[in-house]
Formats: sequence, structure tokens, C-alpha cells
Amino acid sequence: MLLPLHACDRGHCFGSFWTGFRRDAGTAVFKNVCKYIHIHAHIHTYIHTYIHTYLKAFFPNIADRLKLLINPSPNFTAIVTGHGKLKTYLHKYKIIENPQCICNKGKQIVDHIIYSCDLHEKERDKLVAVITRTGQWPVSKSKMMLKYYKDFKQFTDSIVLNEG
Repeated sequence: MLLPLHACDRGHCFGSFWTGFRRDAGTAVFKNVCKYIHIHAHIHTYIHTYIHTYLKAFFPNIADRLKLLINPSPNFTAIVTGHGKLKTYLHKYKIIENPQCICNKGKQIVDHIIYSCDLHEKERDKLVAVITRTGQWPVSKSKMMLKYYKDFKQFTDSIVLNEG
């Protein structure tokens, strides 16, 4: 449970954590530790909600993710996390008015970019050619990441998001 910072001032956010501190450590130390716990609780909540939704599709098993040596780029990160230059992300925070893709065939969501956007057809064809040598298209995002990471990374790095 996340408590407002003023509750931390009264010692309510620590529970058994506070027992390891000296009681005479002072109010400043106490408030700094409370602030640290409060901030990290929010970060934990954020990571396990919004970003987790996107990442889970690409990395359902954290052990498999840790085996990959990932060299992220802005486009790769935007597509895997659902953040960055994606119009749906920009629209969510009211930075732009319309989440419609430039191709005018749907909202610019991650699946649209990977599987169907006409603007990225040439780049996607290269990815599809590699995948169909050993498998079938379309392939799940998790399989694409684990089995075809280098090709998927090349695809993401070769596309242009929202410029045109």
C-alpha cells in the first residue's frame, strides 16, 4: 500500500523496516528514508503495470530475457515498451491529438507497426523472409524476440517512426 508522504512523517510506512534504524538518528534521516521508500514503491508499481503489459508480450519469461545480449536503440525500445515516438503513447499523454498511424489504416500501436503498417512493408518483408525460412509468419512477439532477435532488431532500427 502506498501512503502519502505525510504518513511517512509519522512512521507509518516503515513497519518492521524501521526497527533496524536507531531511534535517535534524527528526523532528517527518517524523512529521507521515507522519501526513498515512497519513490521506489511508485517506481515498482509503474514497472509492474504499464511497461509490464508490453514487455510481457516480448519477454514472458525473465530467464529467457536475461540470456539475450540486448543492445537497445530508440526505435527498439519504443516498440518493445510501447513508449517513445509511438502515436498511441503520445496521444495517451495528450501530446498529440490523434493516435492514427500516418498510413491511415489504424492506430499506431505496436502490433500495427510490426505486422501490418504499409509504411514499413519493405522492412517487414526482409524480416518475414528470414522467419519463413524456418517458421511461419506471423510469429508471436516472444518467439520473434527469442529466436529472431537480430532480425527483429534490424527491422526496428530500419523503420522511421512518425516522420513524413
